[in-house]
Amino acid sequence: MVDSSLTIKILGSGTSTGVPVVGCSCGVCHSTEVRNRRTRCSALVSWGGYNILIDTSPDLRQQSLDHGIRWVDAVLYTHRHADHVHGIDDLRVLNPNHDQPLPVYGSAEMMQHLTQCFSYVFKPRDRALFRPRLDAVVLSSPVTLFGRTVEPLSLLHGDERVFGYRIGSMAYLTDCSAIPAAAQARLGNLKLLVLDGLRFRSHPTHFTVAQAIAVAAQLQAERVVLTHLSHDVDYAVHNEQLPDNIEFAYDGLTVTLNDS
Repeated sequence: MVDSSLTIKILGSGTSTGVPVVGCSCGVCHSTEVRNRRTRCSALVSWGGYNILIDTSPDLRQQSLDHGIRWVDAVLYTHRHADHVHGIDDLRVLNPNHDQPLPVYGSAEMMQHLTQCFSYVFKPRDRALFRPRLDAVVLSSPVTLFGRTVEPLSLLHGDERVFGYRIGSMAYLTDCSAIPAAAQARLGNLKLLVLDGLRFRSHPTHFTVAQAIAVAAQLQAERVVLTHLSHDVDYAVHNEQLPDNIEFAYDGLTVTLNDS
């Protein structure tokens, strides 16, 4: 029997620069509002005593310290951009079974990128080296992980194909500018939708806040959390202006769902 509860913790709610942005003098970057401090985008989904990490942000070490993460059992990758990948080396201390490689999942293009750019983490074990040991698993259809179905969803991030994921009644769709019809058809009856909502001004590869609100209305999720936020978003000011069932993410935001 699978534990019916599923928890998602937003580890990082920020865009590729993080917030504050280095060298920026804007009000958000100098704000004392803790929810305006955003590490690079990632999340931790947990059920039945298992931890599944979505992306390895460059801030993974600090996120693990801040949120008490001691291990992960698998990693789901959305796409190959540096702000979602380059914390990969910190997986070396998060593998609960050092005798076995940690499984990491993603598209064929994603796994090819990882094995080419980070080839050292996919080599056979060498006791002389302290490095991650990973097993690249290509996803092209839903997979069962620790008793739950994890469904990859093909999204558009500008011209690039990326993955979002649906797990139970939750979907995590970061870094996207369009949701193709095939993915939309898999996004009904959501209790929680975590969705890209970069900023208020237009962007070629991300939903704006207004576009994300429109998508959320179309999908009719019960609760919507907008993530991958830039320093255009002032949590204390702008969160109050969103529709009742929509909110901005912040680092550490935790939602537990009962999928029974």
